[in-house]
Amino acid sequence: MTSVAQILKSKTEPQPGENRPVVTITADASVYEAVKMMAAHHIGALVVLDGTEIAGIVTERDYARKIVLMDRSSKTTPVRDIMTRQVRYVTPADSAEQCMALMTTHRMRHLPVLDNEQLIGMISIGDLVKTIITDQQFTIQQLEHYITGVRT
Repeated sequence: MTSVAQILKSKTEPQPGENRPVVTITADASVYEAVKMMAAHHIGALVVLDGTEIAGIVTERDYARKIVLMDRSSKTTPVRDIMTRQVRYVTPADSAEQCMALMTTHRMRHLPVLDNEQLIGMISIGDLVKTIITDQQFTIQQLEHYITGVRT
């Protein structure tokens, strides 16, 4: 069973001496700034901070539903007006299966990862799908080796 810690480790490794930062934004920033940051980092969600505390999460889905469909201006609307305030999160010890169940139940695509109340990462549904496929491929290989008698 793959853990969230393993998933975070398998994501793109940072350069030596560089942290793997979680991209965040403040609640006062404009939605336009948030969408611009998401595009620049090729991500679909940002954790919204109030100082060092998590105030919410804003996603591309929030933009589509709460700005575009409501004919609002992304340049004048603050992130606080469209962010989800109740943030569900996981810990490094949680499993990929637990994350998938949480995402499925609550119809969400991104989960912040907290360790001792500190934001250390973010996992997406894409990260989980990649992990599950990798795990299944490994299981298939092991079964094929078992059936054919080939040892690795």
